[in-house]
Amino acid sequence: MLEIKNLTKTYKGGKTAVRDLTLSVHAGDIYGFIGHNGAGKTTTLKCVAGITGFESGEIRIDGHSVQEEPVLCKSLTAYIPDNPDLYEYLTGIQYLNFIADIFSVTPALREERIGKYAGAFQLTDALGDLISSYSHGMKQKLAIISALIHAPKLLILDEPFVGLDPAASVTLKEIMHELCQSGCAVFFSTHVLDVAEKLCNKIAIIKNGALVTAGETRTLTGGASLESVFMEVVNHVQTD
Repeated sequence: MLEIKNLTKTYKGGKTAVRDLTLSVHAGDIYGFIGHNGAGKTTTLKCVAGITGFESGEIRIDGHSVQEEPVLCKSLTAYIPDNPDLYEYLTGIQYLNFIADIFSVTPALREERIGKYAGAFQLTDALGDLISSYSHGMKQKLAIISALIHAPKLLILDEPFVGLDPAASVTLKEIMHELCQSGCAVFFSTHVLDVAEKLCNKIAIIKNGALVTAGETRTLTGGASLESVFMEVVNHVQTD
C-alpha cells in the first residue's frame, strides 16, 4: 500500500530531517512510527501525504507515485496532523460536507459515514455548532471523522491520541482495526509506546532522520517491552 524507498529530505540551511529512509506498509497493517522529538517522523508523514517535497527517493501509494500523480495519491489517502487546522467559521456539519464535496462522496454515503463516526465519537449533537466553539479534543474528533468520509486506502496520522479522552481513544483504536480488516493501511506516529506495542502489528524506529529498525512488533521486541527496546535504540544506536 505504501512504499518509501531511499527517502531523503533536507531543509534550507542544510539540516537533513530524513535520510535514505526505506520502509513498506501493507494493506491490513497498523504500522507505528516512533522516535524522539525531531527524529524526522512528522517530516516523513508530510512527504507521504504530499505536503512536503523531497530531494531524493520515491514514495508510492497503492503503486502510484506521490510526485508524478499527486492528486490521485491524495484521493487514496487521509492525513491528520498533530494539531489540525480547521475552518472555525464553519459548523461541524458544514466542514464535513465541504470535505465530502472535495472527495466527491455521494450524499447517501456521506450521510451514512458522518452518522456512523459522529455517533461513535459522541459528536453528533455538536455538529450544528461553530468549530470555533469546540474544545481541542472535539476538533481532533472532527478531523478524524473528516478523514474517514471518503474511505481512504491509507490513513496517515501524526500523534492521533493527543487530546482525545479515554473513550475517544478506544473508539479510534477500534476504527483502526475495522479499517485494516477491510483492506486499509494505517501509518501513524506516536510517543505513547504502550499504545503502539498493543495496537500495532508492525513498528519502525527512527533516530536522527534515519531508520534504525523495523519489523513485526513481536519480533522487534523479542519478549521485552517496546519501551526498553526504544530506550536501547535512543541511547546506544549510532545513525550518523
